[in-house]
Amino acid sequence: MFKMIANWITSALALFLVSRLISGFQILDFRAALLAVLVIGLVNALIKPVFLLLTLPISILTLGLFTLVANALMLMLAGSITPGFRIDGFGTAFIGSLLFSVLSMILHALVR
Repeated sequence: MFKMIANWITSALALFLVSRLISGFQILDFRAALLAVLVIGLVNALIKPVFLLLTLPISILTLGLFTLVANALMLMLAGSITPGFRIDGFGTAFIGSLLFSVLSMILHALVR
């Protein structure tokens, strides 16, 4: 249980840092970041698998690089339904999703 809460807080910290590094990627406060991480997790668990299955031919043609686009779209979706979390455009979501992945990986490695 403690590990799950630590992962949640670490992911929220990574998302909060991304919002401070990229203009157009806005989170009001850390509480909004905690909620946004929950919504991102739900979107990734419920919607992303169906979306990836439907876009499998495009993913095969691009040798899997379309998954980066799918990540950005899922982040934009989470930003549109989470209060206190807003992303201005696709480019911002794309760069934000890449940076969020890298920062999450680094912070999770430090916590373990």
